[in-house]
Formats: sequence, C-alpha cells, structure tokens
Amino acid sequence: MTIELEYTEEIERSTAGLYERVKHVIPEMEWPVHAPYVGAIEEWKKRQSAVILAHNYQTPEIFYGVADFTGDSLALAHKAAETDADVIVMCGVHFMAETAKLLNPEKTVLIPDMLAGCSLADSITGEDIRKLRSEYPGVPVVTYVNTSADVKAETDVCCTSSNAVKVVEALGTDRVIFLPDEYLGNYVATQTDVEVILWKGHCEVHEQFKPSDLRSLRKQYDNISIIAHPECPPNVLGEADFVGSTSQLINFVETERPERVMMVTECSMSDNVAVEFPELEFIRPCNLCPHMKRITLPKILHSLQNLQAPVEIDPAIAKRARRAVERMLEIS
Repeated sequence: MTIELEYTEEIERSTAGLYERVKHVIPEMEWPVHAPYVGAIEEWKKRQSAVILAHNYQTPEIFYGVADFTGDSLALAHKAAETDADVIVMCGVHFMAETAKLLNPEKTVLIPDMLAGCSLADSITGEDIRKLRSEYPGVPVVTYVNTSADVKAETDVCCTSSNAVKVVEALGTDRVIFLPDEYLGNYVATQTDVEVILWKGHCEVHEQFKPSDLRSLRKQYDNISIIAHPECPPNVLGEADFVGSTSQLINFVETERPERVMMVTECSMSDNVAVEFPELEFIRPCNLCPHMKRITLPKILHSLQNLQAPVEIDPAIAKRARRAVERMLEIS
C-alpha cells in the first residue's frame, strides 16, 4: 500500500510553516518522508469533499499535518455529528469509525486500516450484556464508547472517560452496570455514590503502567507532575498527582503549566501536547497503542484515493446503537 512520493522544493516550501510548529517532536530527517503525503492528502481531501478526524493518540504528522478536527472520543463524536463533509476519514480505531457512521448514516465513513481495533472493544459482546441484564434485571447499562456497535445496541447510554461520572449520575438510579473497562469503572465508583457493577475489560496500553515505574520517576526527576488516565489500574492512579480523561489531562497542563510532566497514557499524546507547550519538559516512558499506530499517512492517502475502507453497520443494530450514542451527546 506504500506509495513513494517525491519531496520537491514546492512541497518543502508549502509545508515549512507546519514543520516549524512540530520540529521539536518530529526529527528533521523524517520530515521529507512525511511532507509529500501531507501535501497529497490535502489535495485529495478537497477532491473527495472529505474531513479527517484524528484522535489524540495519533502521531504528530497526522494530528497536526492532515487532521481537520482532533480530540478525545467525545470531541470526535461531536465533530462527526456536526460535519457537512461528504466523506469522513477516522484516524483512530474501528469503534470510533463506527460511532461516526452511527451519527452520519448517509455519509461515507472510512477507516484507513480495518484492523485498527481495541482491546476494550474486543473484551465484550452484545450477548454478554444480554446475560448481565438477566442477572441484574432493571439495572441500566452504561457502556464506554470504546465498544462495538453490537454492544452499544444493547446499552442504555454510552459515555467517555471525560463524562462517565456525569452520565452515571444522570440516570438517577442507585445502581448501574458499567462496561467494559474495569479500571475506569473503579475510578467512577470513587467519584459517585451510585453502586457500579463492573466487567473485567482492560486497555492493553494503560494496564502496562506500574506504580513502581511512577515512584522511580519521582526519584529521578525533581518537580515532576504525574498525570494519569483513569483507564490505568487503581494502584497506578494512586501514585498520580491528577487523574483525568485525555481532554482533562490537556487542560491540566494548560492551566497548571508544570515545569516537568509525565502523562500516564499513550505516548503520542505527549508528543501532541508538547507541540503546544514547547517550554515544558515532557517525560515519556512510552507505551504505544499498536492499533492506533496502524493508521499512517500512506494509508490515509490510499483511503482517500480509493474510498477505502468503508464502515458499514447493520441498520437494525445501528438504530438501537445510535440511541445510546445520541443520549450520551445530550448529557455531555
């Protein structure tokens, strides 16, 4: 799928301003590889009347180079619902593309690599939820947006890490079933009086972090602020100075301006935030999401040129899943 493109003087001139912005997170020797794709993708976006949505975990050449809208899952869901483009290219993982399709059933939604999956989405099925409902009759189901459309179709309302507590409390019940992220559910349970029934799904990136790693960094670096995503295990969150969603972590950096910071999450996010705050020192013990990293500039170009790979959802499933996502957007 890799297409060899030439780094011409024209491309160098047209992308010089962009590279100036990202030069401290993308080595100079790499830019001649990325820049021709950035130029070609911009041209094909216009041809296809397309918009590119990129998650915070995408690499800087995608996040800053070609994306029209960036953010966490909730922000991208809002943008997907609002766009007037004919074609949506989701630079993220498959459940995000499905969510965009749920909110835009008449539009073409593409994901540059169909194999860009998610360990959380793979941890539960619609049948699992039906069994849980039989065990806990009448208890509403709150499902993390990191799930398939089949799972969302069995759900009362979806949530993201940034609005999970708000969604749980908005239901006005004493108990909820919270799926599938056990660690995020544990964190939600510490923030509300609602009883939270959990499922043992985990993010393969965030569960790699260990409390001992964070303690070692505190010894190694003076004045370090450690900020963590709630998908991390509880004992890791206990070592952090601040816990929040991807958007909340960014807000912490912007508001607090720590001299030195470690973001306990997928490491491309640190690169992307570092672009905005070049005066701050970012410590990066790097855990990469192998699924997010399946999305590359050559694959995005191929996706636009060939309108590949389109995301389709069974209409019967889509109708029910859409209600859960729309309810999430109403609450948020």
